[in-house]
Amino acid sequence: MSSLLDTDHKKKSAVLTSLVMILLVVSLFFFGMTYLDPPEEFGIALNFGTSEVGTGNIQPTEPLRAASQETVKEQQEAVKEQVTEKAPKVAEEVLTQNTEDAIVIKKQLEAKKKADEIARKERAQKEAIAKQQAEELEKRKKLDALIGGVSNSDGTATGGQGDDNTAGDKGKITGDPNANGYYGNGAGSGGGGGDYQLGNRKPISRPKPNYICDEEGLVVVSIEVNVYGKVIQATPGIKGSTNTAGCLLSQAKEAALKTTWQPDSNAPSKQIGVIKYRFSLSQ
Repeated sequence: MSSLLDTDHKKKSAVLTSLVMILLVVSLFFFGMTYLDPPEEFGIALNFGTSEVGTGNIQPTEPLRAASQETVKEQQEAVKEQVTEKAPKVAEEVLTQNTEDAIVIKKQLEAKKKADEIARKERAQKEAIAKQQAEELEKRKKLDALIGGVSNSDGTATGGQGDDNTAGDKGKITGDPNANGYYGNGAGSGGGGGDYQLGNRKPISRPKPNYICDEEGLVVVSIEVNVYGKVIQATPGIKGSTNTAGCLLSQAKEAALKTTWQPDSNAPSKQIGVIKYRFSLSQ
């Protein structure tokens, strides 16, 4: 031992080595490897419990008593009742939906049935008109043969009559072949003066309206007459009229304005009256 420290150099080396060792020991004590006590666990942490099922938010401090078979049965009955209560509601919703669908389908069928009925009536009306036209044409042919129409080799009469610059024999099957009118009459409807109404005053002149179109019906004209018996205002087509075709209204108004009445100094300055014209296609 004395030989290891017999020189100053060896002594310094021994001291330096001791210091280094002490520093290493101290470093390992403060800065060495650390570990957890208890050591860290890996995986998913599970809540502590004593059964496979449970309910609530409070962790029991002691093991719970195991549920009896009766308790389990009661819980099952409660779940069954809940399911049973929900089932009628679901069935009711399905039934309601089916009922609404049935109502919609019923309305669609009714609308289709109504449309079919309207179409059927229109077809029947068209067929009736076509039949009537065919009958009138047949009557016209027979009438042409009776009044001496000249026939071609195919049996069709030649010639014609009318004011339209169009081929044909203008008029009505039920008309008079010797008459000059083509549209029938336009005259007062009541007969015996009953169609001219102005209080106690009587008409002096009763011009008939011209008949210029293939329309018929009753046209009622409201008139205003002054004390001299002149019609100063005429409004055709008022309530009571059955046809308001323009060709009838214009002629009814014109005839009403030409009508003159008995003068009456005691009458109002504008006495209101009515004239009724009935236009008939038949002679």
